[in-house]
Amino acid sequence: MSKPPPAAVPVSTDMIEIERALTRISYLTGRVRRHDRLMALAGVPTLERAAVALLRQIADTEPLRPGELAVRLAVEASHITRQVQQLQKAGYVTRVPDPDDRRAQRIQLTALGRETVDRIRDASRRGMQAALSEWSPQELRQLATLFHRMVDDFLAHSEDIAEPGDVETPPSA
Repeated sequence: MSKPPPAAVPVSTDMIEIERALTRISYLTGRVRRHDRLMALAGVPTLERAAVALLRQIADTEPLRPGELAVRLAVEASHITRQVQQLQKAGYVTRVPDPDDRRAQRIQLTALGRETVDRIRDASRRGMQAALSEWSPQELRQLATLFHRMVDDFLAHSEDIAEPGDVETPPSA
C-alpha cells in the first residue's frame, strides 16, 4: 500500500496548475445552469444531476447491483436506492434478476433509458466539439490519451488511500 507524499515535500508548480484546471473543470461541469442547458439541448425532461450520473454509469457497465453502482459512483447505497426508484418510476431503468444470485437484482436501462443517455451524451459531445473546434486532431488525441491516463492513475492511487466511509470494491467489480 503506497502512502501519500510527506507534507514537507514541495508541490511542483505544474501540480498546482493541474489542480487549478481540474477545479475549474469540475466547477464548470457541475453548474446547475449548465446541467439544465444540457438537458434542454438533449430534449430530455429535467433529470437531477445525480440521476444522469447514474444513468451514464449503468449505460457503461450494465447491469449492476445497486451496491456496485454505489461503489463506482462513490456514494452511499441509500442514494442509489432512491435514484433507482425514481428512475424506475419514470421508465428509465428496470430491475432484473442477478444471474449469479437469484435473490439479488441488477439495474439495467430500458429502451427509454438508453435513448435518454444517448441524447444526453450526444448533446454533451457536441458542446465539447464546439468548444474545442480550434484544436487540431493531434491535440485532441493527445488530450484524450492524457485524460485517460490521468483517470487511470487517480483510480489506481485512490485504491491505496482509504478514506472515511469508503466501501470496499467487490472482487467481481
